[in-house]
Amino acid sequence: MEIVDLLAPEAVIAALKAQSKKQLLQELAQHAARITQIPERRIFETLNERERLGSTGMGQGIAIPHGRLAGLGRICGLFARLETPIAYDAVDDQPVDLVFLLLAPEGAGADHLKALARVSRLLRNQATCEKLRAATRPEVLYALLTEPTNGGAHSSQAA
Repeated sequence: MEIVDLLAPEAVIAALKAQSKKQLLQELAQHAARITQIPERRIFETLNERERLGSTGMGQGIAIPHGRLAGLGRICGLFARLETPIAYDAVDDQPVDLVFLLLAPEGAGADHLKALARVSRLLRNQATCEKLRAATRPEVLYALLTEPTNGGAHSSQAA
């Protein structure tokens, strides 16, 4: 499973404005609703429920909010670079500015976990995160997120 399979070019936001974690989740739900055709409220409630179990802020300015939704046809992602970092209750208490939302069908099981691991691996790469923070255009962010050196479209081919 590769990032290019999870993320469409129109699912990349270059400068999302949010003042709080709740507002961020609302903004993400609003954008995700347009992509998935799932009601915004259901997406927001799913994300909120998951955050109540424990923060999806993984440290170093990165969060991967995620959840499972009935009626969703496939795993899909949405990436947002925040205009200003926000408090997110991350494991290291650092503010978050790079967010990769991951939504999976209710019965996705292992595929959901594989997608989470894939996104986590990508965003643990410090050089990639520095490039993402420096980029200001959605098409540049999309290219960085899906480039083969990051395990994007062609990582299964021998180098």
